[in-house]
Amino acid sequence: MASLAPIDAPIVDHVRVTRALLSVSDKRDLVPFAKALAARGVELVSTGGTAAALEAAGLKVRSIDDLTGFPEMLDGRVKTLHPRVHGGLLGVRTNPAHAASMTEHGIEPIDLVCVNLYPFEATVRKPGCTDREAIENIDIGGPSMLRSAAKNHGFVAVVTDPSQYDAVANELAAHDGCTTLELRRSLAREAFRATASYDTAISAWFGRTQDTEFPPVLEGRWVRCEELRYGENPHQRAAVYRDPDPREASVVGAPLLHGKPLSYNNLLDAAAALELVRDLYDIDPSAHACAVIKHTNPCGAAIAGSAREAFDRAYGGDPLAAFGGIVAFSRGVDAATARLMAEGERFLEVVVAESFDDEAVRILGERWKNVRLLPVGATRHALAGAMALRSVPGGLLVQERDAKPIDPRAFTHAAGPAPDARMLAGAGFAFTVAKHLKSNAVCITDGTTLLGAGAGQMDRVASCRLAVEKAAARLRNATLPIAASDAFFPFADGPTLLADAGVRCIVHPGGSKRDQDTLDLCAARGITCLLTGDRHFRH
Repeated sequence: MASLAPIDAPIVDHVRVTRALLSVSDKRDLVPFAKALAARGVELVSTGGTAAALEAAGLKVRSIDDLTGFPEMLDGRVKTLHPRVHGGLLGVRTNPAHAASMTEHGIEPIDLVCVNLYPFEATVRKPGCTDREAIENIDIGGPSMLRSAAKNHGFVAVVTDPSQYDAVANELAAHDGCTTLELRRSLAREAFRATASYDTAISAWFGRTQDTEFPPVLEGRWVRCEELRYGENPHQRAAVYRDPDPREASVVGAPLLHGKPLSYNNLLDAAAALELVRDLYDIDPSAHACAVIKHTNPCGAAIAGSAREAFDRAYGGDPLAAFGGIVAFSRGVDAATARLMAEGERFLEVVVAESFDDEAVRILGERWKNVRLLPVGATRHALAGAMALRSVPGGLLVQERDAKPIDPRAFTHAAGPAPDARMLAGAGFAFTVAKHLKSNAVCITDGTTLLGAGAGQMDRVASCRLAVEKAAARLRNATLPIAASDAFFPFADGPTLLADAGVRCIVHPGGSKRDQDTLDLCAARGITCLLTGDRHFRH
């Protein structure tokens, strides 16, 4: 077995940089960094396009061919994969055997490597990207150099991103052209993170192209946006990470137009609100949708002809619960809507929308100093095929996100009067709201507005009772009261409570052994019963 390391070689703190190898795809700020190196007498070695960019800036550059004594070949696939590159990176300078081998084979030490990788992720995100284009943007030499340099960080500084240039240049200025072990170790950590992230992206691409929904080893990568003040409770630490390849509107990473940073709970609630208005958009793309969320449950939801009207209806569904809530819109927020939101004793924590008029931002910002305003861009449609992850002690649960569209035209008329177009559309709205309530979930609507909901109960009868209680004040004046349940009714006791409250249509998935009891109740009471066939539990 080979020795893992020359453990008898002394550790060196300060290492003078005399030779640097630069080979980058992202050439931002490269020239000023290279000039800072050259000003200290550092020999610059470079490849292809990087060398051309440096020479065009008037810098003296030694080609990689000259260092290796071997030409770049195979359309650039082979240029740095050479012992004179990796020997120069991996040689332990204080180990006599290493030093002798380097001298014998004419290997010159390389003290600094500046490499960022082929833009694989940007390439595969482009519409119409072919397999050949993706494969040609898989970097081989770059990750190899990064790993070699990072392994030997006792002697080599490895730079992977333009954001590190200033820190390295300042270090050289502060230490007479030397790097410190502390900096090299920090840079090495980031290099291994970069190569791990890069390989994960490539592996994920192969998984998508081969339709591997649940691979034997689940690989993922998220980039930390920020550390949060705390988690669900003040004694819990927390942070938020973003998907580096987002393909849909998200509250994570959305610009903050006004207000203080979002908390852990703010982000959970804002994400839930955005998901609901996105689904409501699918029910009626011509309408404006608005949702009010409290503790990830809808306490208000409506669709209407304008954002102002949708908010008015949604907030009016449960003003008590809406106090301190999170509001989301499927479209933009204008000044008229903002003025209505700012009226009275209302208090809102977060407002999520496709966009905000400048006047709307001013109105809401003056009304609440800390209200968070998040423009997330187009809120249309959930991302089909996306995975939902949830950690449990000792593991991770993975499932497809519940993004199946709700189409009321596919509902089965099972009992009572046949539904007209208005009732059918209202049934779709009600079942969409029920989908976004925590199970066991039952809601009552008037077809376009949530009137009351029962969520998160251990039995469905309790959910029915809560929904009726919440809806009572407005249920008496509703012209088309519709109730929806996220799963079947195991008995007819819950539907009986809904019928007694005046509901005219009940929507549920069906599938209970006692479905007929509910159907018989509906038939006897003149209530339309629609079966969806799909359950939408949300735990």
